[in-house]
Parts: sequence; structure tokens; C-alpha cells
Amino acid sequence: MFRMGALELGRAIRAGEIGVVETVRARLAAIEEGNPRINAFTSVAGEAALKRAEEVQTLIDRGEAESPLAGVPVAVKDNIHVRGMPTSCASRLMGGFVPEHSAEVVDRIERAGMVILGKLNMDEFAMGGSGGSGAFGQIRNPRDLSRVPGGSSGGSAAAVASGMVPLALGSDTGGSIRQPCAFCGISGIKPSFGAVSHYGLVPLAPSLDNIGPMAGNVDDCAALLAVISGPDPRDPTCTMAEPFRFGFDYRGDLSGLRIGLLANCLAPELCDGEVRLAVLAAAGEFRAAGALVTEFDMPLLEYMVPTYCAVVCSEAFGSLARYEPGNPEARAAFGIEVKRRLMFGSLVLSQGFKENYHRKAMQVRSALREAYRDLFRRFDLLLSPVSPGPAYRIGESMADPMKAYSGDMFLVSANLAGLPAAAVPAGTNRQGLPLGFQLVGDAFGEPMLVAAARVYQERTGNRGPGAEF
Repeated sequence: MFRMGALELGRAIRAGEIGVVETVRARLAAIEEGNPRINAFTSVAGEAALKRAEEVQTLIDRGEAESPLAGVPVAVKDNIHVRGMPTSCASRLMGGFVPEHSAEVVDRIERAGMVILGKLNMDEFAMGGSGGSGAFGQIRNPRDLSRVPGGSSGGSAAAVASGMVPLALGSDTGGSIRQPCAFCGISGIKPSFGAVSHYGLVPLAPSLDNIGPMAGNVDDCAALLAVISGPDPRDPTCTMAEPFRFGFDYRGDLSGLRIGLLANCLAPELCDGEVRLAVLAAAGEFRAAGALVTEFDMPLLEYMVPTYCAVVCSEAFGSLARYEPGNPEARAAFGIEVKRRLMFGSLVLSQGFKENYHRKAMQVRSALREAYRDLFRRFDLLLSPVSPGPAYRIGESMADPMKAYSGDMFLVSANLAGLPAAAVPAGTNRQGLPLGFQLVGDAFGEPMLVAAARVYQERTGNRGPGAEF
């Protein structure tokens, strides 16, 4: 069971080879055994999940559950509302809050017959890249417990990589799905802005936030993305006319596909040597599969992180303002990373600084979008590293926050431009730490992105845990 990917598990459940209750019991036992070491969960559904499993089994037996993921367990990042389960955002400020309504994505996975096992640990209010800034303490990377799982969706990545769940939902504002996936050796997709509803997501930066899937392999990610994508009248930013449809029986080459390789992202001063070799090896696999891979220099690369910091911190200041004004207890409840970003957001928006910081950031963001429009006239997909290096040791980022922020250089542009991006496992380095690469597509180009990633995973076997085709 634990070697199965989510789609394979769903097939076994529908065929009657494995029961839903049996599946849920096994995963709950894995959580009970593994979570004390890894700290991926903030709350576990327990008996409620078993009751739900019985209900889903009845639907499957009656032939009333048609989703390929019916009966498959999933867990949800703790900034996404699930009715009746606490939403903490890993913050003391949210302690005890239990929403009365679920997020739209949660309603959709429940309609698909999936079973939610619990809520997942994260950096406080999704601010951080280490999985250690939240009130529930440091999340640990299952591949090396002395190292971070990445953030802010570190709990989601760790839960999948450890086998506690086959699927998880995360959120990505500046790489928070993709970086943890690369650090933990799994796959993840940040959807196009407007493809997935934000309703029920506690916002960090509303123009940058995305909810997306995390799993052992890209097919499982695509299956979950097909469930959660599509229009939602409660979210005016969700502009898709209908959910994604992915051809899971696709087995083909990539002849005619044009892939741009971001050469300046591979410069020695920006990128670890083994990460560089992993990305170049991926480029070689795409060439061998028929794709035309051409190197180019990414425009505006040096402006990515400052622009992102100005945008995300100013929007975060607005998003969290309802908790803080005139409330010293709320101010004291925030952790150091949240305080740091809110202070910077306040500065960016203050009189005398707004012109120099916020407005210029908006200008660079517009220029970046135009640069991407030009690039996608030349290329179908863009290939780059996810992170400059593998997962770092716990505590390393505290000494130099700016170094940690600069690690998002390859990630934030997809959020600033609203484009889809996938993190794909690319083997390990000499220390056995996972490495990954990133594919970025044009807006709503997820099917092409998934197809290319699938071909790579079939050719190399770098499929992450539980990945069976």
C-alpha cells in the first residue's frame, strides 16, 4: 500500500483489492508513528476520518464514486479551512479557531470521495522557507532529520515524503510548494493564477497566493489538480471556465516541444554544482525525448527577490492588518518572521517610501510579465533550478535571513507573473539529499507542463516516493 502512488491506490480501492477503512487506518498508524519525529501535522482527524472512510466505501460499493481518487487519503495545509477542524496558520494568534465552512478546494476533494486525515504544519501565516517559524515548532525533513523540509508548505512535503499521506494540499506565494518538494524529493505544481479558487485560504499576498497539489509523482499531482481547479463564483479571481483535464494514458515523446534553459540561473555564484548538473541532466533527457532545448538568459533576474519582497510584504501587511491595529497582544503573538515582514511592508507603503519601493516594484512586475510574454513566443516551457542548493541544516537561515530570501530567486517570478510551475525530483546529491528542477509554462499551460514532466519521470525513474506508473 505504501509503495503505491495515489492513482494506483485509487485503482486498487475501486477494484476491491484494498478497503478505504483499511487504507485510512494504515495511514493514521503511520502518522502516529512518524509525526513525533517529523512534526508534519498540527491536528489529526482520527475517528472522523474513519467514519468518513466508511461513508466513502459505501459510495464506491454502490458505484456512486467516479473520481480516480475516491477513497484516497489526503491532508491539508493549516491555512486552508476545513469545516470542523482547527485552522491555526501555525500561529498562536489563531489558537482555537475552528471554521464553520470549508474552502472551495476542500469541498471539491470531499465531493471526489477523498478522505482528509488532518491539517499540516507550516511556517507562521505562510511566511518563511524553513518550516520552523510556526508556533508548532520545527518540521523535519524525512530524508535527513537534521535538515529543513523547506517552507512554507514544509508539513505538506514532509507528510508525503515520509509516506504518512500519498497526497497533500499546499499553498505557494513565492515558491512555497516547489521549494519543499525539491528539498524532500517529491513533485508539486503551483497552478496558474486564476485556475484554483482562493475561497477559504487565509491570505498572505492575494495577488500571489496559489493552492496546489503535492505528491510523489506528477501524475498524482495532476489528478488532484483536476479535482480542485475550475471556476468558483465566490472567488472573482478564479477565471477558468472549467477544470483541467489531463490524459493519464499519454505515453509519447516530446518532438517539437521548445524548452528554454535559463543559463544565467546556472551560474556558479548562484547555483550549487550538483544542482547545476541535475538541471543539465534533465535538459539532456528532454533533448533525448525529442525536445529542442535552447539556452537563454532570464531577463530581470537580479530584480526578482527585491520586487517580490516589496510586493509580498506590502500585501501581507494589508492581509494581517485586521489582527494587529491597536492590539498589543496580537502584535506580541506574532513570531519574528511575521514581525519582520510586516515591518518591511509598513515601510514600503509609508509616505516617502512608497514611490521608491512599492511603485517601482509594480513597474518591474509589469516588465517581468511582458518579458514572459516575449519568452513564450519563443518557448513552450522554461527549465531552471528550484533552489540554489539542497535542503540546508535546521537553524542555518536564522543567521542570515537575506540569504534565505535570495534562495527564492528562481521561484518568485512565476508568482509575480501568475504562471504555472512544477517542481520535479531529479535524484540526489553525493550526500543523498534530494535535488529537483523546475518547469514553468505559459498561463493555463498545465497540461503541457505535466506531459513534459511525465516523460522525464518515465525516462529516469526519478518519481519520488510511492510513484508507480
